[in-house]
Amino acid sequence: MTLALSPERTTPTAKRRGTLAATAALLSFTLVAPAFARPAPESFADLVAQVKPAVVNISTTQKPEGPAISRETMPQMPDLPEGSPFRDFLEKFFNQRQGQGGERAERKVNALGSGFIIDPAGYVVTNNHVIAKATDIRVKLTDGNEYKAAVVGKDEKTDLALLKIDAPKALPSVPWGDSDKAREGDWILAVGNPFGLGGTVTAGIISARGRDLTSGPYDDYMQIDAPINRGNSGGPSFNMSGEVIGINTAIFSPTGGSVGIGFAVPANLAKDVIAELRKSGTVERGWLGVQIQPVTQDVADSLGLKEPKGALVAGMTENSPAGKAGVKQGDVIVAFNGAPVTELRDLTRAVGATRNGSVAKVDVVRGGKNQTINVTIAAMPKGEDVAAAQPDEKEEKTATKDKETGIETLGLRLAPTSSETRSKYGLKDEVKGAVVVGVLRDAPAAERGISVGDVIVGVGQDRVSSVGDVVSKVKRASDSKQKAVLLLIDRKGNERFIPVPLSKT
Repeated sequence: MTLALSPERTTPTAKRRGTLAATAALLSFTLVAPAFARPAPESFADLVAQVKPAVVNISTTQKPEGPAISRETMPQMPDLPEGSPFRDFLEKFFNQRQGQGGERAERKVNALGSGFIIDPAGYVVTNNHVIAKATDIRVKLTDGNEYKAAVVGKDEKTDLALLKIDAPKALPSVPWGDSDKAREGDWILAVGNPFGLGGTVTAGIISARGRDLTSGPYDDYMQIDAPINRGNSGGPSFNMSGEVIGINTAIFSPTGGSVGIGFAVPANLAKDVIAELRKSGTVERGWLGVQIQPVTQDVADSLGLKEPKGALVAGMTENSPAGKAGVKQGDVIVAFNGAPVTELRDLTRAVGATRNGSVAKVDVVRGGKNQTINVTIAAMPKGEDVAAAQPDEKEEKTATKDKETGIETLGLRLAPTSSETRSKYGLKDEVKGAVVVGVLRDAPAAERGISVGDVIVGVGQDRVSSVGDVVSKVKRASDSKQKAVLLLIDRKGNERFIPVPLSKT
């Protein structure tokens, strides 16, 4: 959408007044300009000449996804009667297609990206998604020389990869910068290979810091407005000293082209990952073995926390380092090794950067009290993942009405975990608590996604084993004027905390 200013109707006198006022405002601004303000560079040419030789174009060959097209799998020509006006046309068409079938079956896909040399020996940094499915990788320098590249290592979680090319001479390289010192509003220069056009330079500023694109647990992108497009992936963003402070990775674009919103992996995150890839080909991360949820305002209200900060422990992997050390489900982790945990990514990044075997101090809030737990960090297992349960919207009526108990403040009807409810809702034998057998429409629990068949296995930071436990704890929370109560829900074997506001009716 294009925005345009519509002209106003003014008299000549009004125009003169407006011109004088604008001039006065401009002079006033010039006189009070802050002493630390720096003018825009007259040209980026010297900087471009300094860094561009180390920026490379990357082309890859990939196998096409999906089944190959062959003569056997191609659709056959329909059987048309002799003399049909379409028969000659279709014969020519299908004969052409079948002649191309073998070629199409062997067709390969070419992709383009960017990268940069960090060592004269030929080490090249790029994005993992640029080379992830490649069967052949070629790196082309600004001097026209092209080299076959080998993958030293790659890391999907940060979308980074390290390549190696062998050249007969030392190659131009660029140094890492300190991305933590980069501020919003600082100039930034992006160089890359957009749309396969070759070395292209764009300039802009850092628009924002700490962007979370929900692409992984270590998201901490810099947002830049220097135009970047398809093919810029893996290319560097430079500060005005010619240091790499970001790796251009993604764009936000409704059209597929640049709209001035690009995202770069900060150099301080990237250089540690690249150093590990160069050393061992993989990245080893620390592991606590906990599943965590954000501490929303409702969660904070239900646990009596002053602020909605920290990471709520929703569950733990069996024999996890955290569980062995004494961390419990329902704890709120508020600091790790002395560093505050405000958001979930604060914890995931801090734990990931901790070495296997080291002892970390984990500060938690449990039952309204702070305590510190020493946890021996382990190495993250390969393929470690946490499955998220999907809410079941299905509502059913139960045949155990004589055993039901209603909680009006939540809009729920509960029944014990008996053989009857286990059979009806497919509950495991080890699950104990209160089964949700009815949800009042428009009630607080319904609004938060609690549905029939869920099992309440905890209230607040305590486990429960019966309907009576749930009722008494919810009543206690209501009597103490809590705004919400935190329910630990078991849904098809997956546990998750859900904060539910306490209704006054």
